[in-house]
Amino acid sequence: MALQISATNPEHPALLLELPWQLPLEEWPEEVLVPLPRGISRHIVRYARAGDEVIAVKELAERPALREYELLRDLDRLGIPAVDPLAVVTGRLDAAGAPLESVLVTRHLRGSQPYRSMFETTMRPATMHRLMDALAVLLVRLHLAGFAWGDCSLSNTLFRRDAGAYAAYLVDAETGDLHAQLSDGQRDYDLDLARVNISGELLDLEASGALHPSVDPIEFGTEICARYQGLWQELTRTSVYPAGKYHYIERRIRRLNDLGFDVAEMQIEHATHGDTVTFVPKVVDAGHHQRQLLRLTGLDTEENQARRLLNDLESWMATQDDYAPGDPLGARPEVLAHRWVRDVFRPTVRAVPPDLRGSMDPAEIYHELLEHRWYLSEHAQHDIGLDTAVEDYISNILPTARETLRPTVSD
Repeated sequence: MALQISATNPEHPALLLELPWQLPLEEWPEEVLVPLPRGISRHIVRYARAGDEVIAVKELAERPALREYELLRDLDRLGIPAVDPLAVVTGRLDAAGAPLESVLVTRHLRGSQPYRSMFETTMRPATMHRLMDALAVLLVRLHLAGFAWGDCSLSNTLFRRDAGAYAAYLVDAETGDLHAQLSDGQRDYDLDLARVNISGELLDLEASGALHPSVDPIEFGTEICARYQGLWQELTRTSVYPAGKYHYIERRIRRLNDLGFDVAEMQIEHATHGDTVTFVPKVVDAGHHQRQLLRLTGLDTEENQARRLLNDLESWMATQDDYAPGDPLGARPEVLAHRWVRDVFRPTVRAVPPDLRGSMDPAEIYHELLEHRWYLSEHAQHDIGLDTAVEDYISNILPTARETLRPTVSD
């Protein structure tokens, strides 16, 4: 059987052909590999370079490789945070002509970390809570899309910084299944698996001495359930309001927006006796602030980063002479937003030397600079300005933070 590469992009097969597919993944030479932290996996996984791409290569049987490839493509079409599938390579033979396992190829998620590498230094409980929040949001988004994960765990998730919080990405869809809609039983099964898996992973960290002494593995495993249930209830519950109180519906929608979700479709029904109105969100899409920032500026960020950048953009707009909301002669928000990107955002980010940025993307750098500006201004009891904050951040913060912000791949 000849080597076959099924890929999502015509550029990928040519790049992938240069890799040593005739060798088992464990025997790949160092010159093609990229030294990135790897999480625990049932399969052999390696990071390699294909042209300008850093890819993750996972060795597994042909049928599950093809199935996971298609599931990841489905999740991509649904806008779910997951690793990007690039190809499946089948028909591999070694030098003696013996068959080798197929491989699934995904794009490395830049700036991401497996949870174990995050515990190289003792993680504070507050950071652990943020990880649970991120994982709960990911699981809710999967379930809203009809995806039963089947193995929700920290090991099957990658985390990226997101303006003081974390964004979680699915990295292993092998056990997943996509449905038109999940039953309560399917969701409960996923949630119970998550609880057991997370508790087990944290107990393992505790045994190795990598867990903060105040972190109870069992309690944190249970925490994912409470955070999931609270978010699921807010996104899906039916509300009954007095007739004529339509601002209650608007308030509910704003609350969902604040959580980072848009109501793409809703159902509103008047009671037969006419004194109440029932409101049900039918389709809820994540990424409210992401879409708003992308529309205004063209910047594609994580949700919390977008929220922070939008706040700064609105504050900056208010200082502009041609900012006149509702005035047809005033500059349009899109025009002001692009001016902010050109005159404020990009120059600020470029002021940070690339060798000091580590794995932070531009939006995360800008968020860090805003945080530092706030800290210095509080200490000085007046606004010290962004330029001063940038200078102090480069001189006094980044040099000592290089180890924790080290690049996960070379830029």
